[in-house]
Amino acid sequence: MTKIIQGLREIAPSYDALLCDAWGVLHNGVELFPGVEEALLEFRQKRGPVLVLTNAPRRGDIIPPQLDRLGLSRDAYDGVVTSGDATRAAIRKFGIAPAFKLGPEKDETLYQGLDVNFVPLEQARFIICTGLFDDLTETPDDYLDLLQQALALKLPMICANPDIVVNFGDRMIYCGGAIAALYAKLGGEVIYAGKPHAPIYDLALTKFAKIKPGIDRKRILAIGDGLGTDIRGANQQNLDVVFVADGIAGGEFGFDGTISEQAITKLLSGQGVHALASMKGLQW
Repeated sequence: MTKIIQGLREIAPSYDALLCDAWGVLHNGVELFPGVEEALLEFRQKRGPVLVLTNAPRRGDIIPPQLDRLGLSRDAYDGVVTSGDATRAAIRKFGIAPAFKLGPEKDETLYQGLDVNFVPLEQARFIICTGLFDDLTETPDDYLDLLQQALALKLPMICANPDIVVNFGDRMIYCGGAIAALYAKLGGEVIYAGKPHAPIYDLALTKFAKIKPGIDRKRILAIGDGLGTDIRGANQQNLDVVFVADGIAGGEFGFDGTISEQAITKLLSGQGVHALASMKGLQW
């Protein structure tokens, strides 16, 4: 049974480091959620280092300025690890093979410093998907013809953002994971680097080791709202995790926001995942 808590303070003494999701936990892309800065500051001051662990398809050094604009103090966290960071390592494994770029212009910074030759689909050896070209107006179904062409060419796809959807303000938009899921359903090969997959966690653990050597893995706590990414990823890494119920679960699974041990446990078990605790929103 998942324990319901009102704030992080109830379980923080058992942990020495924190991995915290960004979109859906800290903010909705438009504004910072109330109480999250205090929660991170208190944990960092009283317990240990905090890393923001996000499936953003961008380099980690791009995220702090974005958090600045939303009003989150840099004193609230020690660093950022992104799906983009892990994706860059996956791209390097393809060497100089030409690639087809699938995603919006805002993700261009992902490729800075990488020797990637972008070509039309029919000339590519693989695909890099950071998201939809226009996530405000398009859906994955708009890409069906393109994905069928890619499948015929037997092109593997690197997915830079495994998230299926996020809440942008008061609306839900599709992410790169939705495109990748459709491609995999068609029979295409998809390579993931972000949550719930191991590469992003390997980077985070390496970063923790540099910040505070000797942290016991059993004393690292994860926080997230994505059942298939944050919660499943923590489960696969044997990390304790807190489920933030006010995130994307409503839009993705029709969750009505009811915070009770029975409702949360039913929601999580229905997706084959589990969490140590749940709270409506991140609070200290």
